[in-house]
Amino acid sequence: MHNDTTVPLALPSTLATLLTLIAAAGVAALLCVLLRPLLLRYALARPNARSSHRVPTPQGGGIAVLAGAFAALAAMAALLPPPGGMGGLVFVAAAASTLAIVGAWDDIRPLSPGLRLGLQALCVAVVIVYAAPDLRLFPGSLPLAAERCLALLAGIWFVNLTNFMDGLDWLTVAGFVPFAGALALAGMAGIVDPATGLLAAALCGGLIGFAPFNKPVARLFLGDVGSLPIGLLGAYLLYRLAGTGALTAALILPLYHVADSTLTLLRRLARRERVWEAHRSHFYQQATTNGHAVLRIATEIGLLNLALVLLAGLTILIPAVPVQIGALGLALLLAGLLMRRFARRRPS
Repeated sequence: MHNDTTVPLALPSTLATLLTLIAAAGVAALLCVLLRPLLLRYALARPNARSSHRVPTPQGGGIAVLAGAFAALAAMAALLPPPGGMGGLVFVAAAASTLAIVGAWDDIRPLSPGLRLGLQALCVAVVIVYAAPDLRLFPGSLPLAAERCLALLAGIWFVNLTNFMDGLDWLTVAGFVPFAGALALAGMAGIVDPATGLLAAALCGGLIGFAPFNKPVARLFLGDVGSLPIGLLGAYLLYRLAGTGALTAALILPLYHVADSTLTLLRRLARRERVWEAHRSHFYQQATTNGHAVLRIATEIGLLNLALVLLAGLTILIPAVPVQIGALGLALLLAGLLMRRFARRRPS
């Protein structure tokens, strides 16, 4: 009797996840083709002293990624009985769309750092309060207000670090496809709620559809219109995962991006630099200066992220404290070794 009741439920979940991913990838790829001529005219990123690219390249591919992801989710909601948690995704989509508008405006006419940060904080707060109102990470240790303040700060930082780390071809693809794909699988396995799994599949699919256009040497960039809302979607997915009790896994999955951006920020603060200004001091940026090819950098980060997915999965399968500590320690070591490699000149 047990098998008779569970198998029919698992198959639609798997099918819905795969269809969401495929639909998001297809729509995103089509929109990249259709939008690129327009972006060539109105959203051209010209290289400067801090750029990693050498020729003018259109930006705005994030429009295709988001449109593909949200169109796939809308189609699934229309075709299938909506899974639990879909209502919260309306607020996530609204906040991400607002951040996309902020990013598009900033791509065309840069906003002041204060205004940009304030709008980011508003969007993150909407997601925390309305999309995940009952989610608690430390219910017995922190009051709700303190926990939400920490979540707000973490969300704002993740939105910004995603933007900071989107400075090289394929880097956001290498950073987000592995962990979004892992969370889509987690949705199918019942580790996270079905709506979170579908959102992860939609984001993964949108980035896969964009990937051929961003492959080094890129013909299209995400732009702030893409990196900011993708950062918000990623933060929400990790927040939902942490809310299941898998906090260690949620820390491990984005570890390279978090480590590179956080260490770079701390070093710049120590040197009393204006941290809101563009620069070329991230470890992945040092790698290009030190002779590492762009495709090799993205590939190595992608492989590291696949290893982080395995370590995160281990912490979910074996919740014992020594395993949690050991997996997190190994993840930190692997990320540290890669950053060290990037900071050293490649032997000729």
